[in-house]
Amino acid sequence: MAEIHALDELFFTRTGMDKVRTQAVLGDTLAGMDDGELFLEYCQSESLHFDDGKLKNASFNTSQGFGLRSVLGEATAYAHASELSEQALLRAVDTARAVHHGQDGVTAAIAPAFGTNARLYTDVNPLNEVALEVKIELLQKIDEYVRSKNPLVKQVSVSLTGQWQAVQIMKADGASAGDIRPLVRLNVNVLVEKDGRMETGSAGAGGRMGYADYIAETSWNKLADEALRQAVVNLDAVPAPAGEMQVVMGAGWCGVLLHEAVGHGLEGDFNRKGTSAFSGLMGKQVASKGVTVVDDGTLPDRRGSLTIDDEGTPTSRTMLIEDGILTGYIQDRLNARLMGMKATGNGRRESFASQPMPRMTNTYMLSGKDKKEDLIASVKNGIYAAHLGGGQVDITSGKFVFSASEAYLIENGKITRPLKGATLIGNGPDCLTKVRGIGDDSALDDGIGTCGKAGQSVPVGVGQPSMLIDGMTVGGTNIG
Repeated sequence: MAEIHALDELFFTRTGMDKVRTQAVLGDTLAGMDDGELFLEYCQSESLHFDDGKLKNASFNTSQGFGLRSVLGEATAYAHASELSEQALLRAVDTARAVHHGQDGVTAAIAPAFGTNARLYTDVNPLNEVALEVKIELLQKIDEYVRSKNPLVKQVSVSLTGQWQAVQIMKADGASAGDIRPLVRLNVNVLVEKDGRMETGSAGAGGRMGYADYIAETSWNKLADEALRQAVVNLDAVPAPAGEMQVVMGAGWCGVLLHEAVGHGLEGDFNRKGTSAFSGLMGKQVASKGVTVVDDGTLPDRRGSLTIDDEGTPTSRTMLIEDGILTGYIQDRLNARLMGMKATGNGRRESFASQPMPRMTNTYMLSGKDKKEDLIASVKNGIYAAHLGGGQVDITSGKFVFSASEAYLIENGKITRPLKGATLIGNGPDCLTKVRGIGDDSALDDGIGTCGKAGQSVPVGVGQPSMLIDGMTVGGTNIG
């Protein structure tokens, strides 16, 4: 965790707020409550976008503010302001105290406020690490590199984003915890054209670190090459078949399907309210044997990792499904308390203007014992989905639709033609029971995941090994 004295300089010395007075106001406000906190945030962010040989957009933003939350029973009152001052805090107090109306008092034992966790990433501000001229030069180099690699390239779009977020969470009992969170991301998109046909490819990477790794030529070369490779492959893609067939999922980013169709269904709020497809199934077989899924916020430098969550709870490695058995949920403090369970360090919020809720960090399936080549060789007629694009999921039912941005036909155990327009249609819980093979190559994505829930977006990681699923519906244009 970040040193509290350094955060005190940022939130109190710099703003003129008195920490002792703030703590006294907080203690009075939360007296008699089940839970609550004062969440302080200061954030700097930048975004550079290079498109078609020119710097099209460059922005730099600074935001700060606080969120004051009080919790009593199942009720929550929340007030926030972008002004860090005692006057703004006092104005928020009335809203926070309003939760007392119509509530009878404590309904469950409150969890301990804080613990400790190892520091998982640097506290260096990436925005100050490299000069603006160097960042622009990087984007121009990538543009020129991609265009020089293939005459079919018609357009290159490159973006670089960075963020430095400092947070401090204060509790009524005087406990205080804080964190400094860097976040960077580099994305490359390529459009190619051949005989009037246009196709695209994309690649990106990022994490909780500085820009140094992405300034290095060996790093951005890989992203540029991958984006170009995908685009060129898609030029030869044929219409995808339609119908029910076996599907081999690729390792890494394909875990986004697991995240959306399964992970959200394991979040505590949906299960407490009984609206998840996994509600009431704790201890039951919900997936094929061998399927083990974890949510791990403790991985160093990863995009979805957090030293502490936005309630001050240390993140953890939470076993969700073990050998096919449902063993855990993703919990914030409120839902864990009401369900009589332990908070797992998954209370997250987009900013000081948002209330925390149970959210995933890095969610992935562990490796099995199969070789990817053997999984593909076992399929007579099916699809290999190497990369997935966008999708939609119904949390209550688990039903999903995902597009495959890179997919191939499998014929008699061999990968043959690339496919265009393939979509994967199914039900998350049902798919887990149809897993027939799990590769030994589990991998996380390269650091590009962003998760949306209830209007809030947070950075996440996803992952899985190669995986064979029986009987998945494939939507395509080639029905014959």
